[in-house]
Amino acid sequence: MEKDTDIAAIERATLAAVPPEAQEERFGWLLAYDGGTVGRSHSGVPLAHDEATAAAWPQVVAAYRERGRRPVLRLPAVRAFEAQHAALQAQGFAPTQPTLVQTTELARFHVYSPHADVHLAEAPSPAWSQVFLGEGFDPGDGASRRAILGRARSSVFASIEVEGRVVAVGCASLAPAWCGIHGMRTLPAWRGRGLASGILAALAQVARARGLGRAFLQVEAANAGAQALYRRAGFATAWGYQYWR
Repeated sequence: MEKDTDIAAIERATLAAVPPEAQEERFGWLLAYDGGTVGRSHSGVPLAHDEATAAAWPQVVAAYRERGRRPVLRLPAVRAFEAQHAALQAQGFAPTQPTLVQTTELARFHVYSPHADVHLAEAPSPAWSQVFLGEGFDPGDGASRRAILGRARSSVFASIEVEGRVVAVGCASLAPAWCGIHGMRTLPAWRGRGLASGILAALAQVARARGLGRAFLQVEAANAGAQALYRRAGFATAWGYQYWR
């Protein structure tokens, strides 16, 4: 488990990487409002994993309803929130999309080397974005994710081109204390060739050059392939969460 100060820093850095249309901080929670498909950008998340913060969930639900928004809560799977889970179920909410928040030290990325052809940019290019719309991905979801990632003001975008086509991408959000890894995607035909690890290494180099020492990411609990990639770079689960809708 991360310290509460790290929890808050990671959650703020998360929204810096996927900026919602609007957000506010109330009741010890971050409330994000957005019409896109990225769950982190349209859900409420606690900034501490304690019972006092957990008890504020009814106010969070009310805040979303006051705005005419469907309440979505991104709740950690920790003991302090167990009573709230039961109360939400009684009101018709259900948990979905189990996800792991994982952290590591950037120094651990030495196990990977930057790909020779990795390209870095301060904004997502049309070619970078095209991977999100390509084979194996939902184009509507991809377009929404690309748009939200493109709003970030402190991110670097990495891509690898093979035979004149961008086939693998990723980005890093460079927050004051943490490097957040986001948007890691490789076209199906090009997986298993070390492209994702090359992108991770390049993003880590940029983050370390800017004085950052730690990284975090969020990966779906069912995505064993991605977890294997991240495990080698030292990523370990700090906590898990689910979206309660």
